Amino acid sequence: MSSAVRELRPGLQLASAVCGVRVIVVRAPAGPAPEITCGGEPMVPAASPAPAASGGPTSETATLIGKRYVDTEETLELLCTSSGTGALSCDGVPMTVKAAKALPASD
Repeated sequence: MSSAVRELRPGLQLASAVCGVRVIVVRAPAGPAPEITCGGEPMVPAASPAPAASGGPTSETATLIGKRYVDTEETLELLCTSSGTGALSCDGVPMTVKAAKALPASD
């Protein structure tokens, strides 16, 4: 009983349908919403029921809590609030961890 995300807006919470990944939309592109997937399956609004546990815990997680993920054009930005084994993708292209900005020297 999952519903597809039709509109992305800052503050929207999404959950993975296959693992424990949960994200918040920080920045959304103008126009039609891209398809955001985790572990190959579309993400659903976080108000949906939690997925059934699948597989055991792993030592590495594909999506890390507290990290910001961006698409290739950096028009979509997601903040991970719960880590999991699924990898985030936007329209079939893997999302990457947003690089930290360099601070100016304080001379």
